Amino acid sequence: MFDKILIANRGEIALRVIRAAREMGIKTVAVHSTADSDAMHVRMADESVCIGPPPSPQSYLSVPAIISACEITGAQAIHPGYGFLSENAEFVQIVEDHDITFIGPTAEHIRVMGDKITAKDTMKALGVPCVPGSDGGVPDLETAKKIGEEFGYPVIIKATAGGGGRGMKVAMNADEMESAFMTARAEGKAAFGNDEVYIEKYLTTPRHIEIQVFGDGKGKAVHLGERDCSLQRRHQKVFEEAPGPSISPEERAKIGKVCADAVAKINYIGAGTIEFLYENGEFYFIEMNTRLQVEHPVTEGIFGVDLVREQILVAAGEPMSFGQDDLVINGHAIEVRINAEKLPNFSPCPGRISAFHAPGGLGVRMDSALYDGYSIPPYYDSLIAKLIVHGRDRAEALARLDRALGELIVDGIDTTVPLFHALLQEPEIHNGDYNIHWLEHWLAANMAQ
Repeated sequence: MFDKILIANRGEIALRVIRAAREMGIKTVAVHSTADSDAMHVRMADESVCIGPPPSPQSYLSVPAIISACEITGAQAIHPGYGFLSENAEFVQIVEDHDITFIGPTAEHIRVMGDKITAKDTMKALGVPCVPGSDGGVPDLETAKKIGEEFGYPVIIKATAGGGGRGMKVAMNADEMESAFMTARAEGKAAFGNDEVYIEKYLTTPRHIEIQVFGDGKGKAVHLGERDCSLQRRHQKVFEEAPGPSISPEERAKIGKVCADAVAKINYIGAGTIEFLYENGEFYFIEMNTRLQVEHPVTEGIFGVDLVREQILVAAGEPMSFGQDDLVINGHAIEVRINAEKLPNFSPCPGRISAFHAPGGLGVRMDSALYDGYSIPPYYDSLIAKLIVHGRDRAEALARLDRALGELIVDGIDTTVPLFHALLQEPEIHNGDYNIHWLEHWLAANMAQ
């Protein structure tokens, strides 16, 4: 087992890793920019190293700085959290070349799944159902129009190197294809340095369902059920729950086995999430995230497992602590992402926290790096807290979420908490009757953009 690990991240996810490591008796190293010198993850770690100025490319994305921090402190492994370098295959290769263990999948698995076309081809070959669409990249507008006619409109054009909703455009009919195609290519080039796109049939009322998988890197893998992440704004998740209210036990077992078998065949190691669109009882693969997800706590809530601890175990060569038969769902869990943003426009709202009180009580978990007097810097993602609740069933989880939101105090800045208060008044939220477009329509009707 490792004696010391470095966390190449910040905020609540860095704290999350520190907590798991401490329970395992492992010392931790926090890295930070000059803007984060008073951050909670820096205070909580056993050691800390400043790796650069506030801009991410000069600090949290600086591979030489992170490798140097490992060598200076003697850290034997790196946990990347999510975001930043967590799915950067080149970084992983450099880490391995320096005889440091990367707590996550191999560089090759990250590389394969990071390219949307290669990922789709790989999953098809492994028996995972995929959305109908182009075979590989689409070279020009003429080819794009032919594909639109072949599969029928609407279609969605996606950048092969895309993510976070960037480089994605929908063409509802042939007249919209040129604009959507050119825009998606331009966005892909600007955001990822790659203008290659592919085309898929656009599902009109799907849910976003993702399957949590975990492998030991030696041919053994399990699934930990699904999460429903259908409530999204601009392709960004805001509300996640497990199990999904629309998924039957039979569907869960079937798609879960397909996913677990797929990652076992490629000797995948660590945590991964296979994401699907789900419509009319059918699952369609969209991408695989080769890292821990922001919403992993809801899975931990219903299965009673520590996914970060498990990541560290298998990275150190230890066996997984559970098998598929050990994983039995207990109750229902919901997570809401609380951002430092001003409604109704969701504009970033960094600033000083004048008062902070986390909710508590039975079945309430708060993952946050906030504290009284902390100043949220303007340089990073606006996510400041994740409120997770667990109940015996979905109704109890929703009631507990409502109660916990009422206890939460974050003064000094604007947050998205009022959004969740409002959503909990909607019948569709309580009966689980929504799809990936529902929140956008609700926001348009209820909040001036």
